[in-house]
Order: sequence, then structure tokens, then C-alpha cells
Amino acid sequence: MQPIHILLLIAAYFGVLILISFLTGKSATNETFFKANNKSPWYIVAFGMIGASLSGVTFISVPGMIGGSQFAYMQGVFGFLVGYLLIAFILLPIYYKLNVTSIYQYLEQRFGKVSYKTGAFFFLLSRVTGASFRLFLVALAMQYIVFGQMGVPFWLTVVISILLIWLYTFKGGIKTIVWTDTLQTLTMLTAVGLAIYLINEKLDWSYIEFLKTDAFAERGQIFFFDNPNSATYFWKYFIGGIFITIAMTGLDQDMMQKNLTCKNKGDAQKNMISMSVLLVIVNFFFLSLGALLFIYAAKLGIEIPVVDGRTRTDLLFPEIAMNQDLGTPLAVVFIIGLIAAAYSSADSALTSLTTSISVDFLGIEKRPKEKQIPLRKKVHIGVSLLLILVVIIFNSLDGNVVGNLFKFATFTYGPLLGLFMFGIFTKYQIKDKYAWIVALISIGLTYLISISPVLYAYYFDYENIISCGKPAWECAENYAAENNFYQFHWEILPINGLITIIGLWFIRKKK
Repeated sequence: MQPIHILLLIAAYFGVLILISFLTGKSATNETFFKANNKSPWYIVAFGMIGASLSGVTFISVPGMIGGSQFAYMQGVFGFLVGYLLIAFILLPIYYKLNVTSIYQYLEQRFGKVSYKTGAFFFLLSRVTGASFRLFLVALAMQYIVFGQMGVPFWLTVVISILLIWLYTFKGGIKTIVWTDTLQTLTMLTAVGLAIYLINEKLDWSYIEFLKTDAFAERGQIFFFDNPNSATYFWKYFIGGIFITIAMTGLDQDMMQKNLTCKNKGDAQKNMISMSVLLVIVNFFFLSLGALLFIYAAKLGIEIPVVDGRTRTDLLFPEIAMNQDLGTPLAVVFIIGLIAAAYSSADSALTSLTTSISVDFLGIEKRPKEKQIPLRKKVHIGVSLLLILVVIIFNSLDGNVVGNLFKFATFTYGPLLGLFMFGIFTKYQIKDKYAWIVALISIGLTYLISISPVLYAYYFDYENIISCGKPAWECAENYAAENNFYQFHWEILPINGLITIIGLWFIRKKK
């Protein structure tokens, strides 16, 4: 496809989103922007949240994970399922009972203002990072397949992406997001389904025949019980997946804000349960697509793309879809699916960040009515500029995007997990003014624990590591992996939460 054709597709897609924004943003108030007036149908929220949960990270990066870990990611997906059930029956009833706009208002009622601000701050840190990673990934792909060919610099690609999101979210907020997410989810799943069909057709297989091939068997292992030290060990993925879901969905204003737009607690629980089951199926299809991509690349001798000297498995899907003569239909659905994947999470992140800053830090609900909407609009613009800056910074980072996203989240979501669990499962009050100190100590200790295998590798083979010809830290990580040192994975999140709980126990009030 020519770049002009891709630009026309993008323009058409955003034309539809802006139309939805116009229809849902009529007579929009702050109540509409933050809570959609509590009138969202649960089944629409559920379907739309699939796209928001998957995002551009899943669309691009999860298929690329097949090369290193086969279907190990599904172990985490089964943990996600358990996590969503816990959210539905523990957290949602609390949020609806308290009738909160920001879920971190629970911490204020339970412990005090410092705990409230601490929780909200770590959400901001986590969501800015997560949303920026997602936007970075998709901006990178768009730069690779279209804007780079036109001589557009990466930073301008990022600015265009954020501007387009701002155009259809600035008025209707979460009410618009609920409906645009539905369109984006449908578009994304259609793209993946058609990609699987077309590549299978090229290989003369049906989907069922593909699942029965030896080539799939070589890449399709799901369960890994043999090596507890490995990052792909089942219990690490499964237990970590439970806590990742609780923290990154149940304790995340972005995801919960959509649930809180449902009419009542029962509808929100229906939404959460139905979405959790569908996500298991959808993630299996994404991993199946990844296996297909690697099999197809191996058969045709297609090399994994290299950008700035770094191998990017994230770009294997766009490389095959756009540059390997599989036909215009696959190129078209890939572009539309990529756009949908990118903006199904980024738009809601922009809205939830605006909500959290407005409610949690600026106290917008306590200000005069005539000043609330202008203030919210200024915050919306400010958050947009912040995301642009962070995405551009991330362009200098290395490593698998999914791995970086979840690795960072285990540190920033850990204090949130600890605060909420201590509040829900104990009756203690705490010395609120020390809550932020406990959170920082927890992050510091967790980080030291997470890097302990690499530090141990330095101790064992220091001379060879510092002279291996690569960055010393990378050499130490390789040494630790090759010599079967323990590798931390998602289990670092519950460890972080546990350290926070222990810290809160020490600052509890005796009475």
C-alpha cells in the first residue's frame, strides 16, 4: 500500500470516531465526562473493555513473544481470569457502595488524605508509563510502515497520534470512550481474525489444520512446570497474572472508570465476568497469530525487522502484513486493526488521567460549578502534552515492550495493591502521614529483590562480565539466565504488595 492510501484509511477511521464523539458529547457535563451519567449498558462496556485490555501492546507485541516463550503467556491469562472474578465480587461492591468518582477516594475514607494522595500518585505514575508504552509501540509501527517513508520525524508522529485522541475525547470523556471502545474492539478482532485466515490460506491450511501441524506443536507449548527458576514457570505466570489483573484493572482508575458507568453493581459484575471469559479466547487467537507469523517467516526466509541495531519481534506482524505481498486486504485490516488497538487504550488513559488529576489533586468536585468544566479542559490539554513528552523519551529505551510495561507496573502498582488489601482485609487504622514513606521503601526493596540474581551473577563471574563486549548489565543478565539463576517475573508484584502491607502494619495505630 502507498502511504497516501494509509493516510486515507486513518482519516476515514477517525472521521467515524469524531462522529461518535459528536453524538455522545452533546450537552456534556463533568458528570458525563467522568461517569457517563451511570447509563452505560453493561454488555457494551464489556465488549469495549476487551479492546482496552488488549491494546496495541497485545496486537503487536504478544504475537512477537512467541519467538522467545511460545504460549507461556496463556498461563498468565488463566491468572487474569481469576483476578477478574475477585474484582467483580470484592472491589466492585466497595466502589458502588461508596459511590466514588475516583476509586482512590476509598483510601481517603479508609485511612486519610496522605494515603489517598499516595494511591492517586502511583496510579498517575503507572498509567502515564503504561499509556506511553502503548502509544510508543504503535507510533513506532506507524513510523515503520508509513510516516518514516514520508520523511516525518518520530516526534511528529507522536504529536499527531495524541492530537487525534484529544479531538474525540475532550468533550464527551468516558461516555464517548465506552462507545468508541466498542467500535475499536470490533475492528481489532476482525483484523486479527482475517489475518489468521489469510495467512493460513497462503500456507494451504485451515485454522484447525494449522493447530494440528508439527510446526504449531513446536511453538504452542502452554504449560511450563519443569524449571521453577525460569521466568516462564507456571506458578509465576499464574499467580502473577492474578495480581497483575487486580492491580492493573481493579485498582486502576482507567479500567474501573468504565465499570462505574454501568447502571448498578449487578450490571458491572456481569460486564466483568463476561469480559474475563472472552479475554481467554481472544488471547489464544492472538498467540495463534504469533505462531503463524513465525512459521510463515521461517518458510519464506523473512528476517525479523531490525531498527537502530535492535531486533524488533514487535514489528514482525507489520512487516509480514505490509511488505510480504500477502495482498491489499491484509494490509488494510492490519492498518485499521493497529489504529483501533492503539487508541482503544490510549483514549481511555487520557480520560482517566484527566479524571484523577481533576478529582484527586485539584478537588474539582468542590469548586464552583462555573469553574469546573474550564478546569477539566485545561487538565485534558496538559495530560496530552505530558504523554507526548514521555512517549518521545521511551523511544530511546530498549527491550520487549510487554516485558517493560509489566516490569515497571510491578513496582508502581505494588503500593496500591498493599494499601487496598490492608484496607479491605484488616480493620486497623494507620498513621496516615507515613503512608508515602512506606510506599517508597516498598518500591526500593522490591527493586533490590528483583535485581538480586543479576547482582549475584556479578559476584560469580565479575571479570568476564565486564569484558564481554556488551553492556555489563546485559552480560550479567545473560549469565544469570544461562546458569539457571532464579528469574523474577510477575510474582514481583505480590511481593511488592506484601512488603507494603508489612510496612503499613508497622505504622498501624494501636487502638
